[in-house]
Amino acid sequence: MSVISEPKTVKRRIAFRKANRRMTSKRIDLPLEKVSYLNPEVLAKFTSETGKILPRRVTGVSAKMHRRITREIKRARAVNLLP
Repeated sequence: MSVISEPKTVKRRIAFRKANRRMTSKRIDLPLEKVSYLNPEVLAKFTSETGKILPRRVTGVSAKMHRRITREIKRARAVNLLP
């Protein structure tokens, strides 16, 4: 009979907890129509101070919404609406 135990080393334990952490609460306050490259104020909420796109686990949006946000951020950068 096998018993599930903790990972053997500290490094493995840290990696296990990082991989199995809970997602942040879902964001439902953002309508799909607001996500557009012509609306850089909304898109700026999903970028860091340095301009990097924030990950899903930080923003709490769905995968579909995150793909759309990423696409629109890149479009806004292409037409110089976002830095």
